[in-house]
Amino acid sequence: MGKFIRTVFLYSACLMILEDVKSQDAAKIPIGLDGYRMWDKWPMQRPGVRAYMRSTYDRTGGNEGADASHFLFLRDETYNVSLDVSGKGVLYFIRTNHWHGSPWHYVVDGTDNIVKESGTAEPVTAKKSITNAEFIPSATFPKPMNWTWGTTKGADLVWHPIPFEKSVRLAYSRTRYGTGYYIYNLFANEDQLSQPIKTWNINNTPSQDVLDLIGKAGTDIAPVNIKKKAGKLKLNKETVEVANIKAANTTIRALKFTIPLDKAQDLERLGLKITWDGRTDASINAPLCLFFGTGTFYNREKKEFLVKGFPINVRFDYPNNKVELACYYPMPFFSSAKIELTGVTPGSNEISYEVRYEPNKLAQNQLSYFHASYKDVPTPEPGKDIVLVDTKGIEGSEDWSGNFVGTSFIFSHNGNLSTLEGDPRFFFDDSESPQAYGTGTEEWGGGGDYWGGENMTLPFAGHPVGCRRVADAKDPKDIIQSAYRFLLTDMMPFGKRAKIHLEHGGENLHAEHYETIAYWYGLPAASLVKTDRLDVGIASSEQEHGYKSPDASQPYTLKSRYELGIDHFPLRVWGHIDTNAINYTKLRGTEVYPEHEQNGRYTRGSSEFTVKLRPDNGGALIRRSLDYSFPNQRAEVFIADANSDNWESAGVWYLAGSNTCVYSNPPGELDLRNIVVQTSNRRFRDDEFLIPARLTKGKSAIKIRLKHIADDTELYPDYRFPRASAWSELSYDVFSYITPEFSVKK
Repeated sequence: MGKFIRTVFLYSACLMILEDVKSQDAAKIPIGLDGYRMWDKWPMQRPGVRAYMRSTYDRTGGNEGADASHFLFLRDETYNVSLDVSGKGVLYFIRTNHWHGSPWHYVVDGTDNIVKESGTAEPVTAKKSITNAEFIPSATFPKPMNWTWGTTKGADLVWHPIPFEKSVRLAYSRTRYGTGYYIYNLFANEDQLSQPIKTWNINNTPSQDVLDLIGKAGTDIAPVNIKKKAGKLKLNKETVEVANIKAANTTIRALKFTIPLDKAQDLERLGLKITWDGRTDASINAPLCLFFGTGTFYNREKKEFLVKGFPINVRFDYPNNKVELACYYPMPFFSSAKIELTGVTPGSNEISYEVRYEPNKLAQNQLSYFHASYKDVPTPEPGKDIVLVDTKGIEGSEDWSGNFVGTSFIFSHNGNLSTLEGDPRFFFDDSESPQAYGTGTEEWGGGGDYWGGENMTLPFAGHPVGCRRVADAKDPKDIIQSAYRFLLTDMMPFGKRAKIHLEHGGENLHAEHYETIAYWYGLPAASLVKTDRLDVGIASSEQEHGYKSPDASQPYTLKSRYELGIDHFPLRVWGHIDTNAINYTKLRGTEVYPEHEQNGRYTRGSSEFTVKLRPDNGGALIRRSLDYSFPNQRAEVFIADANSDNWESAGVWYLAGSNTCVYSNPPGELDLRNIVVQTSNRRFRDDEFLIPARLTKGKSAIKIRLKHIADDTELYPDYRFPRASAWSELSYDVFSYITPEFSVKK
């Protein structure tokens, strides 16, 4: 009997270990091509992952050159650097305007890979002579993962993941109209990832299974043989309940509606409302058409698809006189999901619906609710970004952790395309600098040059509706202009707060009527908590943290600004702006963003200090506020226990460039560089570094040593930056990654 009991005990223990292993495997963070394969993990928490979007934007906050051709530094004539990153990560997205800048240098871990586009050889006549542009080598950058300007209506788009173990750099061979933006991830804990990070090279072609998967955009990609609710709904009252699903730990995998073709435009402004787990506020409450990626269901050219996205579709079935709407964003809930249509004009209309759902594979605190936060902005505030969503305090919860995964927005109800100069700017976890800064609105929507006024739809970006010119409008709804951008591998995780901003026009001066949706996953609990702050240059704070920096400067006071937009309203307004609508006469020349002061030091030696953590941390993030007038700041980071001098390297912390950059935008496609040195008045910058859990776990405090690494990079050959390299430190904010404290009672 004893032997039998021991056998049963060992068997049970093995089962428990196997289940734990399965749980750990399920919680692996998808990276690289796995980000596509494991798209069902869209809602998953991603501790220790940070996303950044860098670009060629105008450093003054304006719109010089349509935010093109601002470079960090230059080397020879054919090597103009627009992105320079150190760390372990994946470059997930690259956008350029047509072939401009090609041949491009994709420098990965020191290896220079040359990528071209077929418009490179004859750039002056490329638009006329090329009917089907492609990347070179084409096998490395195939459709439907990568697209060129003929399809996108103005942009070359690369969604091919490019992993790097130590560094990645992008450089342009030509500077004319050298616009671009790039999204990349950095990782703290490689053991939490679905696969190891291995250096990319130009022969790394994408797997066919991933290309096939993305190629299914526009079709039903969700599991079929799972639970389902379906039927027809009579729209006979103001609020119609679609479904009220009572189930524990479940994910909706497909949400579909079918509406009569002749009633599509009448029904496009119905409200879609979804409330998770009986919460007080709905997480989705948005116009039906905009939720499904388009500003209207008016279909000028009677196309099959207005939106042929990977997660969202709008398909016109003309033979059967119906319009099919489908959403495949996975939507977890833990006790109930209530789906409603609101704003109904009661009558005899009838629509069909289908909801498919299945059990969750992860714990509640490893997932997050899907949100579609809608905002109606009839008249944007002059000089200030439109805030699509600020998660702080939303739905009654102070903190939210999750992932920002896209937008759908109307940028004009009047056919005005000049609003498209507005840049996206995204701020995560109370950073004063945007971790994401783009070059314009149509660039964010996957196009270029205002899409040439044309429409297009891709798996992750599109301009589904809006005519080329107001005079060409065939219907009043034909002048509604909208766009969408869905994020999957290039999603942007956050640990306590997300602020999603969009400029209205190149200097926040347009008075167009915007309607916006921010798609995001969020759990009402923090996964990143602030545990300490060191104010450098403040004696009491330095003493409290044991700050030592023998070679540091004396404390000084910096008076400057962060990059938030224009500093003052310009004296002269350019472009198609209704100055009467915004009463511009009173605003001309007045200040928008005032300067502020902060103390700090800089060093060309080392700094050392002690900071507090939560012992239950899964790694840490340290954010440094700095003086960006010092170029190419680089330091090796060492970590030790609070009571030890056994230092271990955590990697290199590097911030490329400075508030001085090079603008080179010569008039001709093949002209040599036209170098203009520019120094902005925005010297404040926040920058981040991830500390892996192996150096922090179980510790309530650690010591940090930062050893400056001299950088003699020139701004361009034989021309130095205005200041010599140094390590600037104004303050350090320290955050601990934790498991969100969240559960829904049964």
